[in-house]
Amino acid sequence: MAAQAVNMDEIMKKAEVLIEALPYIQKFNRKIIVVKYGGSAMSNEELQKNVIKDVTLLKLVGFKPIIVHGGGKEISRWVSKVGKEPQFVNGLRVTDEETMEIAEMVLNKVNKSLVAMVEELGVAAAGISGKDGGLLKVEKKLSGGQDIGYVGNVTEVNTKILFDLLERDFLPIVAPIGFDDSFHSFNINADDAACAIAKAMGADKLVFLTDIEGLYKDINDKSTFISRLTSKQADELIADGFIGGGMLPKIGGCTDAIKNGVSRVHILDGRILHCLLLEIFTNEGIGTAIVREGELE
Repeated sequence: MAAQAVNMDEIMKKAEVLIEALPYIQKFNRKIIVVKYGGSAMSNEELQKNVIKDVTLLKLVGFKPIIVHGGGKEISRWVSKVGKEPQFVNGLRVTDEETMEIAEMVLNKVNKSLVAMVEELGVAAAGISGKDGGLLKVEKKLSGGQDIGYVGNVTEVNTKILFDLLERDFLPIVAPIGFDDSFHSFNINADDAACAIAKAMGADKLVFLTDIEGLYKDINDKSTFISRLTSKQADELIADGFIGGGMLPKIGGCTDAIKNGVSRVHILDGRILHCLLLEIFTNEGIGTAIVREGELE
């Protein structure tokens, strides 16, 4: 009888979790969510499979997810293999012609491996590059005025291909490569690509899977963790010097997305198993959410 009681307690806890998730499933049914997938969550096979399971579950309960993936660590590994030293300026990869070829090769390989994982779970996925259908049009991006090669800034998103795929019940998986006006290939920072796609698609949510828990007012003081803030408050943190380094362009992109129609941006630690589900389907959440003015909980 005792074992049966324990078992019943576990069953009831599972029921409570499902009931807690219900209003979120209802609220975001048929809504678009863009997930930027990168960092350490891509280099660990167990984490990789769990992220894909999470996104697949979102699709199966009614969301319309789009994955935009990076591949930075793998690109650096292959660049080193050919005897080159990976170089970065202000967090952006210096991309000469040879590095561009390597980046495209690696990103396409990563793209199709993610497609395979989704398909294995019984969901139809379509892996595409920003080149396909003219999805991502770019211009050369400078870093602090410095030419860093074939690095692109997104100037236009052709949303038709993504809307068509979503309408036909595919899960789009996008590799961040685009064409300029002369049809030269450019590498795109995956954060930038995700922000551009989220804005153009009118996404309700934009989620960044990163290597940090979220935002801190003081990164050295864990008690200063910020679970919710408005885009205006995020801009103030930037202006006051609380956000710097690699987080500066990321947060700038987040606030820009909010100002351009995205309802909510989430910054999550992709190293935590099922972080996506914990953030979206629970009352407390586990990361940092940036919201529109007047929507702070």
